[in-house]
Amino acid sequence: MSRGLEIDISLLLDRFTLSVRWQTAESSLGIFGPSGAGKTTILETLAGLRAAARGVIRVDGRTWLDSARGIRLPPERRGIGYVPQDLLLFPHRDVMGNLRSGRRRAERAGRARIEPRKVLEVLELADLAGRDVRTLSGGERRRVALGRALCSGPELLLLDEPLANLDLALRRRILPYLFRVREEFAMPTLHVSHDATEIKALCREVMVLAGGRTMAHGPPDEIFATPSIVPMTWAEGFENVVRGMVTAVSDSVVTVDLEPGVSITVAAGGAGIDRAAAGREAAPAVGSEAILAVRAEELILATQTPTALSAQNILAGTIRDIREARPEDGHAGQLLVGVAVGRLPAPLFASITTEARRRLGLREGMPVTIVCKAHSFRILATR
Repeated sequence: MSRGLEIDISLLLDRFTLSVRWQTAESSLGIFGPSGAGKTTILETLAGLRAAARGVIRVDGRTWLDSARGIRLPPERRGIGYVPQDLLLFPHRDVMGNLRSGRRRAERAGRARIEPRKVLEVLELADLAGRDVRTLSGGERRRVALGRALCSGPELLLLDEPLANLDLALRRRILPYLFRVREEFAMPTLHVSHDATEIKALCREVMVLAGGRTMAHGPPDEIFATPSIVPMTWAEGFENVVRGMVTAVSDSVVTVDLEPGVSITVAAGGAGIDRAAAGREAAPAVGSEAILAVRAEELILATQTPTALSAQNILAGTIRDIREARPEDGHAGQLLVGVAVGRLPAPLFASITTEARRRLGLREGMPVTIVCKAHSFRILATR
């Protein structure tokens, strides 16, 4: 494979042997899995920080590691832009100084240079260029770390849990910047997270990791609907992610067409769009693409089409599958019901009780209606 990422690596760890094989031509990639699965270790191996790793790593046809042939490029020759969980900003430099340190890495390596001023503009850091990084908020520090990595002109950008330990409002503010980076710089990115919503929203292909082994890989819409993977996403609450075109905007609601004939109404304030938290991404324009999320417990199922409701979203669909929670998942007595709506690439999952299933007589292949309030949807990003 001349383009894309090719990894076939193994590494002995304390708890298990990490063994991963993945070959893909996609440039927007994710690794999903629980804590301790080996996700960060993969990033460290790609970055050349795990000298004991064996196997092969190739990026766009260039070999970074081939232990059988004695090839092991040092970290500085791998063209990596790495944003670790602890960020590792230079405390003695201001914001611009940190970005320029990334620029100097690109110059020393002879890689394509990205102007720090451009990065400041994209990440909305221009007003903070002279600030001491020790005085920045958590979200600002994450943007500076991302900017420094971008200025290094990497061949591959590695993001390790970029939204970890942030509250919901701050996640809403940081997520649009990650989209903007992808659009502005078209840089191959590997995004590690234990949050399925992040991966669904940001990545075109995902590898699911557990105990150092690959469980599945492919498009997120397909992978996160796989019966063996769904329980892994249920721990923090299953969230559906959908994409559509903004077709109308008013003071109170935003209308998003998921496909012709299938529309979603989202509240233009409150839970739908947090204007204070989401910055300039909070005012979607007609014709822009919107990425929406709604938790499974916010979706109500009806066996007959309801009328005279305050809820503005009523979607017809067919039950594709019904999945019962395992006792170890912590959702005893709960079910996830996957409902196929129109030609959407993945079903919408609603969380119900086993008693509700019995009372309604729900079964696979049965037509149902999904009911949801406009405030239940939130806009992750628009572009």
